Order: sequence, then C-alpha cells, then structure tokens
Amino acid sequence: MIFSPVLFAFYVSWAVTGLGVALWIWSWVRVKDPIGRLRFQDCGVVLVFAAVLTRIVIQNREMTVFDWAMIFLGPLFIAAALWRLSRTQGLTKS
Repeated sequence: MIFSPVLFAFYVSWAVTGLGVALWIWSWVRVKDPIGRLRFQDCGVVLVFAAVLTRIVIQNREMTVFDWAMIFLGPLFIAAALWRLSRTQGLTKS
C-alpha cells in the first residue's frame, strides 16, 4: 500500500474524533470540579469539530447541506471553546 496524505488525514481525523469524545465522556464520569469539567468538554469540542472539518475538506464527493452547515458552524464552536478555555485557564483546582 502506498502512503497517501489524504488517507493518513482521514485516519488521524477519526482518531482525534475518538479522543475528543473520550475527553467529553471523561468530563462527565471522572471530573467533579465544574470548571475542570467545562475545560475537558471544550477540549473535546475543539478536537471533534476540527476532525469533522478535516474530513469535509478531504472528501471527494459533492458537499451536502450538512457539510455547508458544519463549514459555517464548526469554526464558531471552535472559537467559542477556545475563548472559554482561555478565560478559565487559572480557575481549576490543582
């Protein structure tokens, strides 16, 4: 099998999606601090939306309405999560 950057991006995007979902689940199962929970959820949101946007960019089919919605809404969710992460940076209990 020949190395393909598109195939590599596809597999990495699914791995990142799994990591993002795992962070989100971890926030509900293990994290008791509300700010810490929010930070884990925001990290998961950033990873999942970035992975979805990557899969949309590398697809070789025509874009659907869902794809266009994700293209416009994905960066907004990523920006909101990153903004919240920056605002809650020093508020977690160690």
